[in-house]
Amino acid sequence: MKAVQFLSGFALLALASLLASAYDPSPLQDICVAINDPKDGVFVNGKFCKDPKLAKAEDFFLSGLDKPGNTANRLGFSVTNANVEQIPGLNTLGISAVRIDYAPYGQNPPHTHPRATEILVVLEGTLYVGFVTSNQLNNTLIAKVLNKGDVFVFPIGMIHFQFNIGKTNAVAFASLGSQFPGVITIADTVFGADPPINPDFLGKAFQLDPNVVKDLQKKFINGN
Repeated sequence: MKAVQFLSGFALLALASLLASAYDPSPLQDICVAINDPKDGVFVNGKFCKDPKLAKAEDFFLSGLDKPGNTANRLGFSVTNANVEQIPGLNTLGISAVRIDYAPYGQNPPHTHPRATEILVVLEGTLYVGFVTSNQLNNTLIAKVLNKGDVFVFPIGMIHFQFNIGKTNAVAFASLGSQFPGVITIADTVFGADPPINPDFLGKAFQLDPNVVKDLQKKFINGN
């Protein structure tokens, strides 16, 4: 009897441990609406896998990150991606990379990666970088000036930025902890939403005159 009680207790303990360690997989797309019939499904959390026996070197290869991106835009920066869209072999591996080019005084504006922590290394130039903690930590700015060879980490989900404070071009490479980290640029998302978010609501949220909000929406929706 005692042996049965011991085994029952052990089984319950093992089950509890298993349930405690279980968790949902990290999402790899912005939305994934549930359906009742899988035959109507069009997305999976990641990509379908081909027969591994058919894998080839090109599945794990990408060239061109030595070439500067086009920074002739309103913000003066360019991102060249190396994620699962460009390198199919990254599927399920939980990592990707980017090259970021900055014109003099160019900036990668405040944004967040909903699915990845980022580690950035400066190859050329001088960058002012930082992130802002959540409300729980009083929205503290953690920032630093980086020079060639310096490394900085942006924790997952934190709003962060980079600004080229030098008079010459700057280049950085970053690795991100997701095969498809996603990016949400704060100003573009808030003021460039389509259809537009009610300007009276945004005016109150940002303590701005609604007419100022409308002007910003015109600029961001039109991509100026």
